[in-house]
Amino acid sequence: MVFSSIPFLFFFLPIVLIVYYLAPRRLKNAVLLLFSLIFYAWGEPVYVLLMIGSIVANFWFGLRLDRAKRDASSRQAKAWLIVSIVFNVSLLGFFKYADFLITNVNTLTNSEIGRLGLPLPIGISFYTFQIMSYVIDLYRGNVWVQTSIIDLGAYVALFPQLIAGPIVRIRDVAEALRSRQESASDFAEGVSRFVTGLAKKVLFANAIGAVWSEIQAMPSSSLSTFTAWLGILAFSFQIYFDFSAYSDMAIGLGLMFGFRFLENFNYPYIASSITDFWRRWHISLSSWFREYVYIPLGGNRKGLGRQIINLFIVWLLTGLWHGASWNFVLWGLYFFLLLMIEKAFLLKWLQRLPAFIGHVYTLLFVVISWVIFSFEKMSDVTSYLAAMFGLNVQPAIDNVARYHLLSNLSLLLMLALASTPLPRILFTRLQARFETKPIADVTFFALRLVSIVALLVLVNAHLVDAGFNPFLYFRF
Repeated sequence: MVFSSIPFLFFFLPIVLIVYYLAPRRLKNAVLLLFSLIFYAWGEPVYVLLMIGSIVANFWFGLRLDRAKRDASSRQAKAWLIVSIVFNVSLLGFFKYADFLITNVNTLTNSEIGRLGLPLPIGISFYTFQIMSYVIDLYRGNVWVQTSIIDLGAYVALFPQLIAGPIVRIRDVAEALRSRQESASDFAEGVSRFVTGLAKKVLFANAIGAVWSEIQAMPSSSLSTFTAWLGILAFSFQIYFDFSAYSDMAIGLGLMFGFRFLENFNYPYIASSITDFWRRWHISLSSWFREYVYIPLGGNRKGLGRQIINLFIVWLLTGLWHGASWNFVLWGLYFFLLLMIEKAFLLKWLQRLPAFIGHVYTLLFVVISWVIFSFEKMSDVTSYLAAMFGLNVQPAIDNVARYHLLSNLSLLLMLALASTPLPRILFTRLQARFETKPIADVTFFALRLVSIVALLVLVNAHLVDAGFNPFLYFRF
């Protein structure tokens, strides 16, 4: 089940909200856990047992680790931490990377080991990282032990961010798990944020994604240079609006249930460097790797050589986190190389140059990175890059390029505008202007309500008639 679907919008979500708000305070986490498991089982009726098993195992690991700490046995506490990490990484590795490993072993050794052919459990990368952060933070003393498996289960399986993040660390929601207070203002803010994300997904990501799907299906050798650039720009917009929309919807849903999740995107396409881009893109993943991998490895505290090794490990793992394929490994190492160049000298140069040069440089290399990200076969990556840079003996522009540009020009302009803070700035100024009026609150509330209802009507009209409603981050 996805958020941008009729069953979720008109059946699942209303039922959850009704039951949740009717339930007594002591049962609210149980309601969230039950409906989160139903939500997950809708698409993964077998793998929901895997997630339940992971919750039960880590609940027990947490209790044992806490007991060891209270007994002042640091060795036992560390042992339980290691057992938990090995358990979680093994589960993730088996279901996500077993066939990748088998394929490469077969290639290297000319053996014929049979692939397992296991479907990838939806959201396993997200909920595994969340539950690992709980045990690690418990070992560090940053959170208290969860003595209620219902509360821990609600945290791990919480359906608003279960399948697509943001990756929520338990210390950010621990207090809310125990004693949150829902409010009408938070609920209204959550509805607004959810509908905004839903509109971004359905009206923007799906629309431009259809353009990318059409261009991607063409042989790269037949693409004009302009068509190739137009195609990868379409994908760049699709992946941003697709993923950031789901983060918006997750944050909005969290507010409806009394949780405040941290932001996951901060206008990454206005970044002035690759370093800046990764402060703005998938913030929860970047901060997770920084806190639980980079810093424990030594960060930048042990000299330049060790820092390079640490960053190499982080970006190798970042690439692998996104998928069991060599293109994702290359994608991660591509960013590692760019970040190393920036740390060595380029970032200082960019700071001395006009800002627009940094923006152009960043967008150019980010767009190129999406070519690596979007094609699993390296031959397809090189072929598409050849088309982008005019190396496939095709004209710079042809009728296909003209057709796609003229057909989607208004959409591309809207996407470019929506990728910047300008709409938010204009909204804030409009709100400030209304605040000077005698009936400001009522007028502004009425305008927001009308706009939300209008967006919902427009989105549902598209969903009822839509056959194209993909979600890119399901595979991660």
